[in-house]
Amino acid sequence: MTKRNEQIRAREVRVISETGEQLGILNRNQAIDIAKEKGLDLVEVAANAEPPVCKIMDYGKYKFEQKKKKQEAKKNAAVVQVKEIKVRPKTDEHDYQTKLKHVRRFLEAGDRCKVTVFFRGREIVHKDRGLAILERAMEDTKDIAKVDQMPRSEGRTLHMLLVPTAKK
Repeated sequence: MTKRNEQIRAREVRVISETGEQLGILNRNQAIDIAKEKGLDLVEVAANAEPPVCKIMDYGKYKFEQKKKKQEAKKNAAVVQVKEIKVRPKTDEHDYQTKLKHVRRFLEAGDRCKVTVFFRGREIVHKDRGLAILERAMEDTKDIAKVDQMPRSEGRTLHMLLVPTAKK
């Protein structure tokens, strides 16, 4: 949290005026008095400096601007989701093609896609079939995706992670 006025603990501080010019190293109380005369606050901007750097400014306006910058940065940040497609080792050709369309749609939208093969009962002894499905999915999407996480087995599932390749 940003310290201001009496919250500042240092005896001496380097003071910068509201216009940006250096007023020099002053006693904390002197600096607070100067800020109050102008109807502003003394705000600590660099606490780790020796002595700490404080600026005379309108703290409410400063807080508002910081909040706006944070919102703007959040708005511009890309939200990447991980979508998941589940298949079984006995998945039929038509069903596989449908699932593949979904994977392609997710990747084209810029999302990551986790392809999972889950085994039931004694299907677990045929991990080679599950691996074949994942390798086929890799091959079918290599034009728009790259493998971020190679096929890996966890319990009764086999999964891999596909990420969209950069658009040219």
